Amino acid sequence: MNDNGPPPDHVVDDEPHPEAEHRDARLEENIKSRSTWLRLLFMILFLALWSISRILVLAVVIVQFFWVLFTGETNQRLLTFGESLATYSYQIISYLTYNTEEQPFPFSDWPEGPPGVSED
Repeated sequence: MNDNGPPPDHVVDDEPHPEAEHRDARLEENIKSRSTWLRLLFMILFLALWSISRILVLAVVIVQFFWVLFTGETNQRLLTFGESLATYSYQIISYLTYNTEEQPFPFSDWPEGPPGVSED
């Protein structure tokens, strides 16, 4: 005899558990939350800006390399701009990974200084 059902002493509880109901209510609340979907739109925007910043970093790297090759010195403006791009990338990634709720430029000032340093 092949019995694929639960053992005879198995009790099936048709009553929903309060934890499951709470979890379902939270899920429904999160899905209907305007702020959740608005954050998604901002995340898409910041992903696009992060992609552009990566291209700019590559340009800074190339220009700085040739600057050093031909002059023997680093270009101070490129150093400063490269540092601010690194900080901007850090801010974007922190926002995208939910490590901060603070939105980077253009919703705040352009960063100055190394990543992770606040301007308090």
